[in-house]
Amino acid sequence: MAIKELSKRYLLFVLGLFINSLGICFTIKADLGSSPISSLPYTFSLRYPMSLGTFTFILNFFLVVGQKIVLGKDFKQREWLQLPVSVLFGMFIDFSMWMLSWITPESYVMKLVVLLIGCGILGLGVSLEVIANVLMLAGEAFVQAVCLKFKKEFGIVKICFDCSLMILAVIFSLIISGKVLGVREGTIVAALVVGLFLIRNCLL
Repeated sequence: MAIKELSKRYLLFVLGLFINSLGICFTIKADLGSSPISSLPYTFSLRYPMSLGTFTFILNFFLVVGQKIVLGKDFKQREWLQLPVSVLFGMFIDFSMWMLSWITPESYVMKLVVLLIGCGILGLGVSLEVIANVLMLAGEAFVQAVCLKFKKEFGIVKICFDCSLMILAVIFSLIISGKVLGVREGTIVAALVVGLFLIRNCLL
């Protein structure tokens, strides 16, 4: 691939990362939970002083290590690039949270509106990452690694992965706070709706 074409793809990927972070933060600002992939970091950020972006990077770090364990010698060295990408993504999330700090919907209807806007933005961001076709975020890359290792369908493994993160978020929130934090009906809505936006954007 020509350097010019590759540069365009990486720029598109970075744009997708930023839009992705905006979508995640919109869903959080809806105050109805968070997206499944962010549910665990968000739960910890509500209890401890580190930012959501920092906890997101920590989760992604363990997911990259998990890929190495799952794939073993089949883990390609270029996949370590997910780590600096995760740092950038965490910074985008913290910036987006600051940028959207003014959004505080009060009525339940407005919270749903903000949630759906977030789902649409998140779907667009993920679509751009898919179109760029250069790297993957650690969450999707981990799912892909499991699929390659155990010969399973991506969709099924992705659902199991998202559900596992939500369950872990509930368990840890009960342990550290005594109540459920970061996981609500909006988390389930995001899990279902983002996929629809993703399919639509990819088709377009």
